[in-house]
Order: sequence, then C-alpha cells, then structure tokens
Amino acid sequence: MELKLDLHIHSAHSPDGRMSLDEIVGRCRKAGLDGAAVCDHDRVLTECSDCSDFLLIPGVELSTQHGHLLGLFVSAPIETKDFDQAVEAIHAQGGLAVLAHPFEHSADEERLLPLLPALDGIEIWNSRATRKNRHANAQAEAFAARLGLRRFAGSDAHVPQEIGNAVLIVEAEAKTPEAVKSALLTGAVRIEGRSSPARHTAASQLTRLKRAHAAPAAYLKWVLFAGKCLLRDIF
Repeated sequence: MELKLDLHIHSAHSPDGRMSLDEIVGRCRKAGLDGAAVCDHDRVLTECSDCSDFLLIPGVELSTQHGHLLGLFVSAPIETKDFDQAVEAIHAQGGLAVLAHPFEHSADEERLLPLLPALDGIEIWNSRATRKNRHANAQAEAFAARLGLRRFAGSDAHVPQEIGNAVLIVEAEAKTPEAVKSALLTGAVRIEGRSSPARHTAASQLTRLKRAHAAPAAYLKWVLFAGKCLLRDIF
C-alpha cells in the first residue's frame, strides 16, 4: 500500500512547538497524510492519541555536537547528546538514525563524511531548512544521490500551517511501524515538498520566548527577526 508520511513534526512539548498530539493528527489527516513522526527537541514521544487508522511514529530530535539527529521509531528516553552515543541508543531500540537538515547552517560536505557509516539516512527535504541557506535541500538531495544514502523528508512543522509541507511517499506492506520501517530501509521513496513561509519560524520563536519568560531585549531582537521574515515572504 502507498503511504504518505511527514517524518518531522514538533508538538507543544518542544519549547517552540504549539500543537497538541490530537491537533497534529487532525491536521495530518486534513493534509491527506497516512502517518507522521513526532520528533520533539531532546524528548522522546511517550503520549498516545486517539488516532485509529493513522500511524503515529514516536521519535525525537536530539541536539548533538554534529547537528540535529532524528531518532525514528524510538520509545524510551535518550539522555545523551553525544552523536555516537545517541546513534547507538537509537539503534539499540530498533530505531532509525537520520541526520536532520544537514545543510541548513553549513554547505560544507566534508564534515559529514565521517558520520555517514553510522546513519540510516539523511533528511533531503526539510521545509524550514532553506530560510538560512536557500540551497540546503537541493544540496542534501544531490549529496544523498551521489553517495547512495537513504532519503528522508519532514516538514519540521512547529505550527499547524506547516504540516504536510514535506511528504515522503513509500510502498509498505501494511500501515504498521514495522512495515513502514522496513519500507524506509529499502530506500525506495518519493518525496514532495515546499518551503514553509519564514513567518512561521518567527511565530514559533515567539512561543519559545514566552515560555522562557525572556527579557525585553530578547523581544526587541525578535521584532527585528520577525520583520526580516515578513520581508522574505513578501519579496
């Protein structure tokens, strides 16, 4: 069966996320998705949602010394932020270790080469990755194609409007975690995506400031950032 998935979404459990699990599932269904991975910052998904006939994949986005690392199909907390230890912990749970938005902040490919043998793939489409580097996704796709890496995709949605901005399409034997994981490991996927408006990044950053009870100076900096995002969306 053909399944449409968004493999990188943040809930309100992320410092800059706004959505409940029920809202995520509802938005995904509205976008025509069959499943999604909830990957909150440094927190593995443990909650359940009433989502019969929808595949909710537990995941995490870990901050490591080599960038953000997605752990898909994991259910137990991962405490370390060391890259090698994190990959090992993900695999110990039978999960997939995927490098998130590898070229969002840097176009240097050499720094990634030592990491690749431990990974199950890289994110070649992230709907937020092009805000800082307009070629981030194109470079990731070319990099994966050249080195024969498995390709993954996710919207990196923090607000409802972003869900479905990245869709990974895969043929699986059933709509189950085991069948989908097996299908992803074949590498035979199709990916569709569009970049999220920059204003959504500004909205999620405002959420982070409010939760952190940030100082007035931080809000002033955010106003400048939000203005820049709006100008980018307009022009």
